[in-house]
Amino acid sequence: MHVLRTILRPGWIALGVVVAAFAVACFTLLAPWQLGKNSDTEHRNDLIRAATSLETVPLAEIAPTSTLDPSTEWREVEVTGRYLEDRQALVRLRNIQERPAVVVLTPFAVNGSDRVILINRGFVRPVEGGVPDVPSPPAGEQTIEGRIRAAEGVSADRGFRADNGVLTVPSINPGVVATATSTPMDDFYLQLSPDQPGALGEIPLPQLDTGPYLSYGLQWLAFGVMAPLGVLYFLISEIRTRRRASAAKVAAAGEDSAAAGGAVVAESTPAAEASASASRAERRRQMREELRAASGTTVVHNVGRIGHGPVAEDTVGDVRDATPDPRSQDGEVRDKLNRRYGG
Repeated sequence: MHVLRTILRPGWIALGVVVAAFAVACFTLLAPWQLGKNSDTEHRNDLIRAATSLETVPLAEIAPTSTLDPSTEWREVEVTGRYLEDRQALVRLRNIQERPAVVVLTPFAVNGSDRVILINRGFVRPVEGGVPDVPSPPAGEQTIEGRIRAAEGVSADRGFRADNGVLTVPSINPGVVATATSTPMDDFYLQLSPDQPGALGEIPLPQLDTGPYLSYGLQWLAFGVMAPLGVLYFLISEIRTRRRASAAKVAAAGEDSAAAGGAVVAESTPAAEASASASRAERRRQMREELRAASGTTVVHNVGRIGHGPVAEDTVGDVRDATPDPRSQDGEVRDKLNRRYGG
């Protein structure tokens, strides 16, 4: 019951709700998010390894339609057509090789079809307070090679805009460029390979490592386990502390009761001693009275009278009460004198 009262305190209830919500978030949201990114990175690395080990093939063989097959991403393809420079767009606020960069996107019309593919030509370095100088792509028919890439995501609140007559978009997304230029395009783009017609600054392939996502996911799982265990530890500690405090309080109460009992005994001892003294005094008084009574019951007096020998008398009471008759005493004295001296 004491444990239940401790658990049902408002503070512990609130902490339990917060920790439970945190643990649920760790197991259902945070850890899966990081582990999912780790899985995606591993899948990307596998695709890159496979793609770099294969030869370049025509675009129609790998991507016959405008829809991307995810298993073909990073494959290098060859396509013939021409650049549409008038529909070019820039992607700002990029970081390539640890420096700011502007990515250049130019649509490419495929020969022999109505397909238009967005080409990532590479990057140029930005200039402060203005639009960077972007070299024009070569005119006319060109055969280029590039790697198939999936379109990047874009926020709903971010769209294209015109900056000093130059189209800028928030990400490499063919749909956004198609909307801005009113030109239908395939839903993937090609990242131009080095030394190709119209190529700019080379964008290197991603490093083939999984990054920290696996460790982050494991950390969130550990946090989801450790948080409830931490609350349980502190709860048990408080219960033990309260039990020790209760035991100490009971012991202190017992000591106080013993001290009070000793005080009562100490207070009753003088009274008992006084009662014993009074009993002894009473007994002595009774003994004295008994002795006085016994001494007054039979007292033998040897009274010497003039001219007579001693007379034994039984006297009840005090000796002063046994007074001889004076007339009797005078007659006896005369008789004695007459016998001695003759008279």
